[in-house]
Order: sequence, then structure tokens, then C-alpha cells
Amino acid sequence: MAGQNGSRGEVLMAGIGGMGVLVAGQVLLEAAFHSGKQVTYIASYGFARRGGLCECTVIHSDDKIASPLLDQAQVVMLLDSAQFIMFEHRVRPGGTILAEQAGLNADRKRKDYTLYALPCLDIAVKEMGSTLGKNLIMLGAYVSIIGSVSPELCEKELRQRYEDNPKVLQRNLDAFRRGLELGKNASDYLVS
Repeated sequence: MAGQNGSRGEVLMAGIGGMGVLVAGQVLLEAAFHSGKQVTYIASYGFARRGGLCECTVIHSDDKIASPLLDQAQVVMLLDSAQFIMFEHRVRPGGTILAEQAGLNADRKRKDYTLYALPCLDIAVKEMGSTLGKNLIMLGAYVSIIGSVSPELCEKELRQRYEDNPKVLQRNLDAFRRGLELGKNASDYLVS
């Protein structure tokens, strides 16, 4: 696992409204909070919530967080690969970008970060029968690759969030767990 800068983790998640970017960020936020970390969460989305650009930033740290704002993050997670060009400059040198593989045109302007092109959409459609859950597949891959929060705490948050809808809960747990598996084989998806 590639841990983040000591006791601090930073992730910027981006996609299109309706993809579950904000939900994935909130699950990560709660998991980090319940592990005893200081946390911040900022969401930003366009006027049209579905179909518009959407992003959130989650920072968690053992130490006090001076500002929730970041120009660059240790990790950038892209649920919509079309946003690669727009967000490449937002990853710190030495950081990581986790990008949806479908439609990814990784015309890299920099080589000072690690890039994974993950088939989250393909897995969601072929294995789960729907695009729903792509966000949690990506979150699971993040947790597995980066290792900054406990998978068990993420699952606990999913259980609390969806306990009133067992069908949705099971779909989300399955998606998250499939992402954990995907992350274990992340070297297969490295882009040079």
C-alpha cells in the first residue's frame, strides 16, 4: 500500500453530478473521522446538479488542518475520464491519479506522478449490471491502493448510511469490496 504523507491524507474526487462523487467523499470523510482523524470536506458542483461538473476534497490528518482548500492534492480520483486534462495539474508531484479507464485519453503533460487507469465502469456494468456503484468501486480501489483509511470503517459507514434499504446496501458493499480487489491488482493498470 502506498500510504499518504505520514499522518495526512488528501484526495480530490471529480466527476459529473449523479455519478456519486459526493457520496464517495462523504463515506471517506466519515471513515477517516471514525478512525480518530481531524477531517475536512468541501463539495463543489455546477448549477445543474445532475450532468454538471462535480468535485469534492477530503483531507484527514492526525494534526489540525489549517485550511480545507488545496491547489494540489496527494491523490486525484476521476470518475469521469474526460476530466483528465482539466485535473492533471491538481495532483502534487509524487502523487497519484486514479482515473476511470473508459474513454481515458491520458495525454500526460507531466510524468512526476503515478497514474492508474481503472476499469470501474466496465466492472460495474459487466459484473453488477448497472453503472450504479462505479463510485464505490473507485473508492474501494483508492482504499486498497493508498491505504489511508480502514476498509472496515468504510463498510461501517455504508451500513449506517443504507441500513434502511438492504438491496442498496448489499449493492454498495459489493461494489466497494470489488474495488478493494481491483486495488490489489492495481499494478496491472499503471499507465506509463
